[in-house]
Amino acid sequence: MSKFTKNYSFLFLVAGFVYVLDQVTKIWVRINVPLGDYWSPWAWLTPYARLVHISNKGAAFGMLQGFSDVFTILSILVAGAIFYYFPKVPREDWILRLAMGLQFGGALGNLTDRLYQGHVTDFISVGTFAVFNIADAAISTGVGILILGIWFKERENKPATASAALSVPEPVNTPQPEDTRGE
Repeated sequence: MSKFTKNYSFLFLVAGFVYVLDQVTKIWVRINVPLGDYWSPWAWLTPYARLVHISNKGAAFGMLQGFSDVFTILSILVAGAIFYYFPKVPREDWILRLAMGLQFGGALGNLTDRLYQGHVTDFISVGTFAVFNIADAAISTGVGILILGIWFKERENKPATASAALSVPEPVNTPQPEDTRGE
């Protein structure tokens, strides 16, 4: 197995799954749901969950509309940074590697939309929450996993630091000679 394959196989596996799922679902929505319209398999489900075909020129969840060029550049920088740093993450730190894979796949999914369409296709609508897509969900999940992973690492390292502080030997009390002056 080549060094490149060994270093990047996990990243490409996770990111590839996210990317393919994201692009396939977006293509399905663009073909089957007219822009601005929605689809729901059951009428009773529509108020809670539905597919809504919208065009997003902003960030995830429709924030910062009109900054598509900025987010195109940002997606390239984030994907490049993940690609650069991924081999430096120890293989045992699978939580961080999973988070990076989700973020990489999501960044590439939305970047593909921005480069080929000039906007991102969003379609998942749950309740009154902002409309999003698989890439947005992967990026958000990756960030959440990253934060939890860091938190667990800090908690794991804290007892070692605390026990090291507790294991400092206390000064030895040496017996003082008894005062015999008054006898």
